[in-house]
Amino acid sequence: MLLGVRGLEHPEQIEKVTAALQQVDGVGSVKPGEPGQLEVEYDPFKLTVMDLIRSVREQGFLAGML
Repeated sequence: MLLGVRGLEHPEQIEKVTAALQQVDGVGSVKPGEPGQLEVEYDPFKLTVMDLIRSVREQGFLAGML
């Protein structure tokens, strides 16, 4: 699933959000895509898209499904 993250511009920011998402139980992998996008593989039986968005928001960024 592609997750759009507003304001995700610098490598440090990408690392911060990627690390936070990887800590969420049920996330398999997180890979940077186009600028402002992350490709997230997750278990839909454990998580919802809102769980992922909430995790990104806790890092200070706005996110939404693309």
